[in-house]
Amino acid sequence: MLEPVYQVDVVIVGAGIAGLSAAHRLSSAGVTTAVLEAAPYVGGRMSTEKVDGFRLDRIGQLLSTSYPELRLTPGLGALALRPFTPGVLLHRDGRRQRAGAPAGGGSARGALHAVRVLASSPRSSVVPPVRAGAPVGGAVDQARLGVALARIAGTPVERVLDRPELPAAQALASRGVPARTIDGFLRPLLAALLCDPELTTSSRCADLALRAFASGRLCVPEGGAEMLPELLARSLPPGTVHTGIKATSVSTTAVTTDEHGEFRCRAVLLATDARAAAELLPGLRVPDFHPVTVVHHTTDEPPATGASLLLDADRGGPVAHTAVVSNVDPSRAPAGRALVSSTVLGAPPEGVDTAVRTHLSRLYGTSTRRWETLAVHHTAEAVPAMRPPHDLRRPVRLLAGLYVCGDHRDTSTVQGALHSAHRAAAAILADLGAAGSMHRADPPATLRKAA
Repeated sequence: MLEPVYQVDVVIVGAGIAGLSAAHRLSSAGVTTAVLEAAPYVGGRMSTEKVDGFRLDRIGQLLSTSYPELRLTPGLGALALRPFTPGVLLHRDGRRQRAGAPAGGGSARGALHAVRVLASSPRSSVVPPVRAGAPVGGAVDQARLGVALARIAGTPVERVLDRPELPAAQALASRGVPARTIDGFLRPLLAALLCDPELTTSSRCADLALRAFASGRLCVPEGGAEMLPELLARSLPPGTVHTGIKATSVSTTAVTTDEHGEFRCRAVLLATDARAAAELLPGLRVPDFHPVTVVHHTTDEPPATGASLLLDADRGGPVAHTAVVSNVDPSRAPAGRALVSSTVLGAPPEGVDTAVRTHLSRLYGTSTRRWETLAVHHTAEAVPAMRPPHDLRRPVRLLAGLYVCGDHRDTSTVQGALHSAHRAAAAILADLGAAGSMHRADPPATLRKAA
């Protein structure tokens, strides 16, 4: 039988944001690439479901306008970010208080200018009520918190990484941070940023997350999480990305697939999740994971919290954080309807939707009986755990010709996934000695017939 043979410089296995961004860097250096994705769509865990005009993220990871790789990654120039109201809303003992917002309403270091940061819609201008009885203490505690956030925003990353490494909860306590500040602000905030409510994460990773929070604005991509991989895929050379193709084995010079023959190349980059990478390369470490469940509701009478991210400091129910996300990004819901997206961390309770509705009623101070459930998305292996000791720069070069990238090689964030791809592309280019391609005359996926 005649088999298709794809002659390219680099085959990338996995069309998540790590694989797609690496493909951009390689292509821009004149290196031909073929990206193989087993699923029928690109994006991996950064997928968005469309239901009756709503755009529903499967995991809904929060981004920060201060992530450097959003500015540095080719192909993301058209990415539009929708910011939350500065700081976060904390709910404790039936009361809400805004915390972590710098004076003047801006970020500690200013927003990212190379990525479009769009103002929220008029609906988001509603200022939620703030009652007395602060979850993080009074004016003195708030002032101290503001100083601490400003200080970490100005700390170079190298200094953050040089700090002693402990579990985040232990490190915060050892630094003399008051328990009311840890439980009332830092724990719920870091739970939202790291999907780890027990704060078992490496203190270095937690400090990086706090630094990103203090340096920018929490935000979501306009149109849903899928916009990042879609923008990257669209701007690659035609014929680069191939979906519905499952890799069964890899070497330094070829990738074998189950139904599409062998893809020959000069180097292979694994850009899958950690478990899929270990299946192709036994011996790669598979980390533990934080499960995430996202529950999406719609209502025509949204709670008056504006474009705020609402955190539960009480830990009084399954919801770690929630938002009227259509107030942040109006494109995620049809006109006249509101989209409320809520995140449950860890194993979801039995009857998760009922439990979430009950909890949301307390958090928002309104009835949720008439709310319609749009989707419940549970991802058991949503976010790789980063318990100490955690190597934030795990090697991306396994040997000459074989490389690996993804959030499991860096930090378990969008920034980490993109940065690992940056490192992997640099290693490949150095090994290939490639300022240009070996097959420059051929398109990335030229189909040839060979006997």
